Amino acid sequence: MSRIPLAYKIRALAGTPLRRRMRRVRSEFLAAAKSDCRGSQNAVLNDLLRLNGQSAFSKDYRLTAEMTVEEFRSRIPVAGYELVRPYVNRVAAGEHSALLGSLNKLLMFAVTSGTTAESKLIPVTSRFLDDYRRGWQMWGIGTYSEHALLQKLNILQISSSHRKFTTADGTPCGNISGLVAAMQNPIVRTLYTIPAIVAEISDPEARRYTILRLALADQYLGMQITANPSTLLQLAEYASTRAADLIRDIRDGGVRGCELPDAIQRSLRRALKPHPQRAAFLQDVLDQNGFLRPCACWPMLEVLGVWCGGSAAAYIPRLKELFDNIAIRDHGLHASEGRMTLPLEDNSAAGVLEIQMHFFEFMPVRESESPCPVVLAAHELQDGHEYFILLTTSSGLYRYNIQDVVRCVGFYGTTPLLEFRHKGAHMSSITGEKIAESQVVESVQAAGQSLGHSFRLFTLTPTWSEPPGYTLFVDWNERPAEPESGRRLVDLGDAVDRELRQRNMEYDEKRGTGRLGGINVVAMDSCTWQRFTSARQSRSGGSAEQYKHPCLMPDPRFENLFLKACGIDSP
Repeated sequence: MSRIPLAYKIRALAGTPLRRRMRRVRSEFLAAAKSDCRGSQNAVLNDLLRLNGQSAFSKDYRLTAEMTVEEFRSRIPVAGYELVRPYVNRVAAGEHSALLGSLNKLLMFAVTSGTTAESKLIPVTSRFLDDYRRGWQMWGIGTYSEHALLQKLNILQISSSHRKFTTADGTPCGNISGLVAAMQNPIVRTLYTIPAIVAEISDPEARRYTILRLALADQYLGMQITANPSTLLQLAEYASTRAADLIRDIRDGGVRGCELPDAIQRSLRRALKPHPQRAAFLQDVLDQNGFLRPCACWPMLEVLGVWCGGSAAAYIPRLKELFDNIAIRDHGLHASEGRMTLPLEDNSAAGVLEIQMHFFEFMPVRESESPCPVVLAAHELQDGHEYFILLTTSSGLYRYNIQDVVRCVGFYGTTPLLEFRHKGAHMSSITGEKIAESQVVESVQAAGQSLGHSFRLFTLTPTWSEPPGYTLFVDWNERPAEPESGRRLVDLGDAVDRELRQRNMEYDEKRGTGRLGGINVVAMDSCTWQRFTSARQSRSGGSAEQYKHPCLMPDPRFENLFLKACGIDSP
C-alpha cells in the first residue's frame, strides 16, 4: 500500500461520500429485486408510459400511464426496430415529440449495426442516461467492494466517440460510452487513464497506439474495462509489436509512433510528459519476458471488466492465460438499447435483471416463430429455460425484440438471474438441428482443450454437399507442417463434432441418421482473418468496440463471402 502516492489515497478518501451513496442505491435495488420483482416492473411500466405520454407514438397507439400490462400488450405487438423507425426518423429531423415526452430531453443517438445491414439510431435521452449511469455505478461499487484496492488506483476504460456525425437538427450520433466520458465529473475523470478526447481519434491504429502509450505510462492501473475481451487481447499483441516505439515515447515524452491531429496533441500534452523511470521499468519487462506481459507491466492490476457470455466466452481462456488468471468481472448484458443485467460476482456471466431500468418481457425461444407468441413477465420465468428478451425503455422503444437469447439460471429472491447465450440471428438449421452460437463456442473450446490447441478466431458455417454439414474456419496460431496438418484438422473436426452432438440432441439425431455429415475444418492465416474482420466492421457502421465476431454464421455462402471480403478469389 505504501507504493501508492499520497494524492491517490486522498482522492480515495474524497470519493467516500459518492461510494457510500452508490452502496445505498445498489442495496435498495437488490432489496427490490429480492422482494418485489412484479411490483417494481409494473411501476416502471407506468412511469415510462407517463414519461412519453404526450408523444405522437403514444397517441397513435392509445397508450396511457394507468393502463395494465395486459392492456399495454393488446395495443403494442412484439416488435423490431421497424415499429419505431418512422418516429425515430421524425425525431432525427427535429420533431422530438414524435417519440419523446417534453421532459425527456434528447441528448444523442446511439448508432448500432443491429442484425441488418442498415444502421439504426437509438435515442439517448436524459432519463435513459441517468438509468444507464446508475447501472454502471452499481456495477462499479459492487466491483470496488470486492476489490478494495481499486479505490486508490486508476481505470483504463476504452470508449468511442459520441460525435461520429450529426442529424439534420445537430444531434450527435455515435457511442453512448463517449457521451458518458464527456459528461463525467472532473474529479471522477481523474480516475481514468485515457482522457475522453482520445475517443475522437478517427484513425483506428493511431487510437490504439495512443491508448497504449497512455496506459503503459500509468503504473497505478487497477482495472481495465472494455466490452469485448478480444479488444484486450488485440491491445496486448499490438503492445508487444510496437514495444520499442512505445517505450521510446514514454521515455522521451509525446507521441512519435503515430500521427495525431494537432488539437488532440495539444489536449494530451500533460498526459504525454516524459517518464524515463517508467520506460526503464517497461524495458526490463520486455527483456525478461520477451513481450510486454500485462501483469508485469501493471503489477497492481486487479480486475478486467469484459463480456463473458455468448461468443465472447471463446476469448476468456486466452485472456486468463495472458493476464495470469486475474479476476474477470462481466459487464452484464447491455447494448445501445439499454442495460439489462447486473452481475453480482467475479468470473460469472450471470446477472440479476435490472428491474428498475426498463420494463422487461420474455418470449420463450420455442415461441419465436408463433404468430401469437406466449410472452412472460420477469417473475414468471423458469430456471434452465431460454428466452428472447423484450425491452420497453425511456428512449421510446416498446416491446422491442433485441434478438438476445438469455437463459434463466436461477433467481435472486423474486427476480431472475440471466445469462446471455447468443443472438437469435446466430442460429443455424439445415435439417432442423437448430445449432446456437453458444453451443458452437462451448464445443470448439472443449475440443481445442482436449487436443491442446487454442484458437484466436473461428466461425462455423453450413456447407451444402451430399450430405450437407458444417465447415469450421479457424485461425490456428500453430499451423502444423504438412502432412501433419491434414490429420490434425481432421482430428479437430471430429472432436468438435463429438462435443456438438453432446450439446444438441437434434444435431446428434441428424448425424446419427446420416442427414448431416461431419465437420470439415479449414485453417486460415491471421492476416486473412484480419481482412475479414476489417471488412465486416466497415460494412456494419459500428465501432471496433461494438464489433462482435460471428462464431456461427448460418449463411451457407459464408465461404464465398469470407473470401470475397478478404480479396481472395479461391481458397
